[in-house]
Order: sequence, then structure tokens, then C-alpha cells
Amino acid sequence: MSNLKKMYKTIMDDKFPDDMTIRFGEQTLVYRKRSWKIPDEKSGELIEKGLRYGENPDQQAALYELVNGNLVLGDCRFIEPGNGLVSSIAEADMIQAGKHPGKTNLTDLDNALNILKFLADRPAAAIMKHNNPSGVAYAITVAEAYDKANMADRIAAFGGCLVVNRSMDRQTAEMVNSNYLEVVAAPEFEEGAVDILAQRKNLRIVRINKIAQLEQYRHLQFVDFKSLLDGGIIVQQSPVNRIRTKDDFLPARTVFKGREYAIERQPTAQEYADMLFGWNVEQGITSNSVIYVKDGVTVGIGTGEQDRVGVAEIAIFKAYTKYADALCYRTYGVPYKTFELEASQGKRDSALLRGIDEETKRARGGLTGAAMVSDAFFPFRDGVDAGIKEGISAVVQPGGSDRDFESIEACNQADPRVTMVFTGQRAFRH
Repeated sequence: MSNLKKMYKTIMDDKFPDDMTIRFGEQTLVYRKRSWKIPDEKSGELIEKGLRYGENPDQQAALYELVNGNLVLGDCRFIEPGNGLVSSIAEADMIQAGKHPGKTNLTDLDNALNILKFLADRPAAAIMKHNNPSGVAYAITVAEAYDKANMADRIAAFGGCLVVNRSMDRQTAEMVNSNYLEVVAAPEFEEGAVDILAQRKNLRIVRINKIAQLEQYRHLQFVDFKSLLDGGIIVQQSPVNRIRTKDDFLPARTVFKGREYAIERQPTAQEYADMLFGWNVEQGITSNSVIYVKDGVTVGIGTGEQDRVGVAEIAIFKAYTKYADALCYRTYGVPYKTFELEASQGKRDSALLRGIDEETKRARGGLTGAAMVSDAFFPFRDGVDAGIKEGISAVVQPGGSDRDFESIEACNQADPRVTMVFTGQRAFRH
């Protein structure tokens, strides 16, 4: 165990080359390995090094920035040099290096930007954990957005990566400082905010100026590589989210055995807003996934499951769990699990714990009136029925299943009726 702890504190040397060149037919892309001069954690002396390590502390890793080459394949023009975000972070942007950054820190940061590029019209916050969001929220202020994203899943946010799309102020910094995070990134930090954040010496504080221009990345595509066990590579274009406004959603209708099925209740303005928000957040979640959102905040996030009804139910379980924890923490100042343990030891009133459980059940984990979002179609109505049982009011999904009529019927038969729209595109992410 002591050796493992030592590994976590080790900055690995890497044997990757300083430059990397990739040829696509007659076109050439040139990449340069990134490194930073960062004070050593023990000696304080400046050392130049790239990534701390890869996904695990015994894996070498390197970060490369595209520095030359413009790739055009068919009708797709891929992103060009000079548009760096995470790959172009310089020493000056790494305001506090904390523990030398590793691969997972930067991939979390990158995927947060991937989500926030769709949420540029107002203050928003995304907290990432293992390359999936634990909480995402819109709000009027950055502080409110952070608080909502954090309380959406306060448990998973521990040790996460926070990215906000507006300058971080002192109020937000104070709130962040009361939690444990690995990375905090913003387009800028207001006077005094860094001093507050820097009280946590291991926190990585990163400035990415181009967060302010994130919306321009909505339709910029990159080459997506997947390396195989046998050394082979699959290459694909990165996806483009076709849904920009509520008008891009498609009416939920289908024809089965000559009969037309169509959704009977149209969405309200708030439901459209939540479905748009939820579909945008869905772009950064590992499939199979189902999420629930309400009033511009994630309520329950289910990721990476093999079956759709299962992930719908997992997201419901998480919504209940996180709601109870948030209620307990706001009311009594301790996590639900701490309260539960102390109640079992006779240190707290068990009746109060039952009160939290009853309130959570009455509120259905915050799911009443929520929008249900699925990254692919529902093959059967059971997934939609799972959400309807908890009081959701809207569903957004790609459509295209042979049994779309079942999902439409489930919504029309619900009391009160549930609305549904199709996106016309899938959002798988592996």
C-alpha cells in the first residue's frame, strides 16, 4: 500500500517524442508535445514536465497540441491550428499547478468544455468526474450555477473538476474553497478569487481565455482516434449536435402497421428549455445514458449502462440519493450517510432521518416535472414508463425505434399527459 501511495505522488518520465506527425493521404498534421515548468512539490525548484501520468500512476502519457496542418476530408474541414483550449495551456495559464496535472485532470477539463460550448448564453457550471458530469447547471450568476451543479450531486463532486464559463468571482471562490476539488478552470479570475482558491495547495487553478469564445467550437470538428488492442486505429469525425434551438426538435410521431401515432400534448416553454439544456448536456455523457433535468439543473445522471431501462432506473436511484443528501446537508450540515451512521449509533435522532426519507419520497427525488433525456431511442416503452412513474413531464430522445409507437402511447396514456420530442440524431459517446 505504501508503494501505491508513493506512485500517486510520482511524476513519471515519458518516452514519447517531442513532435508527432500524422499523414492523411497527401495531407500532414504536425503536433508538438506540451510541457510546463512547474515548481517541484518538495524542493520548489522549477522542473519541466508534461503530464504527471496517464489514467493510472504507472502509465506514461503525453499531451500534444496541433501546431501545423489543415485537414479537409470530403465536405468536412477539421479544426485548424491556433484554436487550442486544453492542449495550449501555458505556464501563465496554470495559475496554481497544485499536484502536477495528469491525463484524467485534462480529459475532465476537456469534456467540461465540450458540454459548456452548448451553454454559452448564460452563466453555467460543469463539475466532472471520470470524464462524466456529476452536475451541470445554468443560472443567473456563476455562484448560483456552481451551487446548483454542486448540490445536484455533492457526493460525486468530491475530487472533481469544475469549469465555469464566466469569470470566477470571490463569492464563487469562497464556495468552491469549502469543498475538495482537483481542478478549477475559468476564462478569468476576479481580484482576490485566486488568493481564496490557493488556500488549497493541491488545487490546480487554470485559466482558459477562450472559454469566452466557446460557442464557436459547436461546429468545429476534430479527428477522433480510437486505438485497438492489436495496434490498429479507428478514425472518425467528431459529432456535431444538430439541435441549436427548440425549433430543431422534431415532432414525436411514427407509423406502425399503417396506423399513425403522435404525441398529443405539446411542450411548454419551460419544458422546451429543459429538453434543450438536457440534450446539450447529453453530448458529454458516456452511453448508454439517460439523464433527468429540471429548471436548468441535472437531477439524476445515469451513464455507461448496457440496457436503457436499467440506466433510466439507475438515474432515478441516483436522483433520490442525491436529493436526500442535499436535503440533509442543507438542513443539518452533514452528509446523509454521516447522519445515518450517527443515528444508528444513537448520536442523532432517527426520526429526523426518517423525515428526510419521507420528504425525498414525497418530492420523488426532485423528478416531478423533470425532463427525461436519452442519448438513443427507447427500444421498448419500459424505459419511458420508469420516468413517467416518477412524475416526469417531458421526454427527449432520438426516435427511430420500430417501437416508437409504444413510447408515444406511454406518454399519451400518462396522467397527466407527458410530452415528447425527437432529435433525429443519436448521441452515443464511447
